[in-house]
Amino acid sequence: MGRLIHFVHQSLDGFIEGPGGEFDWPAMGPELSAYSHELTSGENTVFLYGRKVWDLMSGFWPKAEEYSTHEHDLAFAPLWRKAPKVVVSRTLEKADWNTRVIGTDVVAQLTALKESGADLVLFGGSELATFLTGHGLVDEFRICVHPVVLGGGKPVFREQDRRTGLELVETRTFDSRVVLLRHLRQADAQA
Repeated sequence: MGRLIHFVHQSLDGFIEGPGGEFDWPAMGPELSAYSHELTSGENTVFLYGRKVWDLMSGFWPKAEEYSTHEHDLAFAPLWRKAPKVVVSRTLEKADWNTRVIGTDVVAQLTALKESGADLVLFGGSELATFLTGHGLVDEFRICVHPVVLGGGKPVFREQDRRTGLELVETRTFDSRVVLLRHLRQADAQA
């Protein structure tokens, strides 16, 4: 059985983007970059996106080498292009770069992927993360807290109908700046 991991970067005050939608603040040093690469380079790893994050990712990673000389970007771009990807969207009909679009029966289709042994890594996004958490599909949360207070913007989680119990299983500091908080759902942590 595969897992669904929500991997997200947030500000100290709990936002994944600033008041104007900015995402220029994550501190991607060598240690965090290596951790990210390790998390996403598995043979059975599928990258999972909601439509809004997909638009950002597909606008950058296919030609990342033209936009950036940062070590992380240069190492991750070929991995991103090669990796299988899933986009959950009610409006997008198709996508390039080894990508499947799911517009209906989201819970059933993602459950089937997990049952096939795929590890899904959900990158960012609060709406899809909230939806999947509410349906019990997120097995693990890996939240990287960056040293910035944005003062507003989009929160990591939207309001939900129910509480989800978590167990902290790991903390880690990367590059003396970014703190990882890794939580499992309580049912998974006790299994």
